[in-house]
Amino acid sequence: MIGIGCDHGGFELKNIIIEYLKKNNIEYKDYGTYSADSVDYPVYAKKVANAVASGECEKGILICGTGIGISITANKVKGIRAALCHDVASARLTRLHNDSNILCMGGRIIGPEHALAVAEAWLGTEFSGDERHKRRINMIEE
Repeated sequence: MIGIGCDHGGFELKNIIIEYLKKNNIEYKDYGTYSADSVDYPVYAKKVANAVASGECEKGILICGTGIGISITANKVKGIRAALCHDVASARLTRLHNDSNILCMGGRIIGPEHALAVAEAWLGTEFSGDERHKRRINMIEE
C-alpha cells in the first residue's frame, strides 16, 4: 500500500497522483490534507512517514510546494529514506541505489505530466540489492 500526503501546495498534484494510483489499481491510503486551505506540512509528512516506518504502508508519496520541507520532515523519522525527485532518472536511481521508501515532489515545481512520469518510474523500480548499496543504507540507518 502507498501512503500519500501533502500540504496545501501539493493538494492539486496529490489528487492527480491519486487518480493515477486508482487507474493502475495501486492500493493507497490518503493521509491528507483534503483541501487547498493553508496547513503545516510537517503534520502530513509525519503521518505518512510513520505509516511507512511502522509497516502500515510499504512506501509513501509526499508533496508540498517545493518538496523540500516535506522531505526534510519525513527524513526525521527513523527508517525513512525520503527522496526529493523532479526527474525520472533520480526517481529510478534512488530506488535502485538508496531503496528510498518515500518519494517527495514539489507541486509548484513540477508539472502534472512530468510528476506522473517521475512517480511511475519510482513506483516501478525495485532496489538493486547490491551489497555495496546495502552497506551504505546500513550506514545511513546507524
